Amino acid sequence: MSFNVMSRVNRPYVGIPSFLRARICEDLSKLDAAIAVLGVPFDEGSPFMPGSRFAPRALREHSLRFYGGGKGYYDPETRCEYLVEEMSQGLIADVGDVDIHPANAPRTFENITAMVRGILDRGALPVVLGGDHSITYPIFRAFDEKLHVIHFDAHTDYAPFENDLTLTNSHAFRHIAGMDNALSLTQVGIRSLRHSPAQVEDVIASGNRIIPMGEFRRIGPQGVADLLPAGSRVYVSIDVDAMDMSLVPGCVSAEPNGLTYPELRDSLKAIAERHDIAGFDFVEVNPPLDVGTGVTAYLGALTVIEFLGHICAQPRWAARRNTRFAA
Repeated sequence: MSFNVMSRVNRPYVGIPSFLRARICEDLSKLDAAIAVLGVPFDEGSPFMPGSRFAPRALREHSLRFYGGGKGYYDPETRCEYLVEEMSQGLIADVGDVDIHPANAPRTFENITAMVRGILDRGALPVVLGGDHSITYPIFRAFDEKLHVIHFDAHTDYAPFENDLTLTNSHAFRHIAGMDNALSLTQVGIRSLRHSPAQVEDVIASGNRIIPMGEFRRIGPQGVADLLPAGSRVYVSIDVDAMDMSLVPGCVSAEPNGLTYPELRDSLKAIAERHDIAGFDFVEVNPPLDVGTGVTAYLGALTVIEFLGHICAQPRWAARRNTRFAA
């Protein structure tokens, strides 16, 4: 009996779990995609409980549930299809994982920066799956252009550099805010009572902005997008604990009174519509802590896919894609 590869059903639990079953391209010099998904299985920046090193694999596995035969996904609410061209034309590539050097965070961070820079050099949009939140610093330093940063989180991750600690998941945005190419920092969903005064007041004193949950609920998702001039080039960093702790059991640092999924989804959609996204990351899913269904990893994959769908639905993206990848 002959086997026809075109007759495969490809259920979500079979095959090699690249993100959205995208083609795998581990040689960045040969990358010819519009979007590059990169895993960073690193959790040595977490001072409390490890496990987020397993998140890139879990997020990829749950992304297979949205594969839909490689023809994009359909949203019953908007009655629109998203990522159709990107998936059907092979414009998404999974570039594998950063090489991790255990107990050598500076060396691993060098690898992260080098891989993101390699993606940017090929003209692709980097979509990075963490890992803990320390990884956003080495990701962002790969960019040469000046960018605004929007950060969704329960925590500012703006700890002072003291006690010889500088590379934990509590320090990433103190690094980023001090970089020449960071035009502004807007932090959304901040609410944890475990902040020191310096972790909040230093952000504000530096001219950046914190949007606690009370203010977020007053201005709403569109209000967050409207904080920056239309058309701004923006890097977005999303910590899963931006959402309420009841939604994310597989997160070590979850907090109450967080965003609902629609609030996060609609904020990302509004940002994608108003601004030009230079790249984004999604971090802090901890699969060993998750429930049996992997609901936190599922929610993470959904967040990444929906945000990517809204980015690619914009006329500016379509024009860029069609110019570069016209048949």
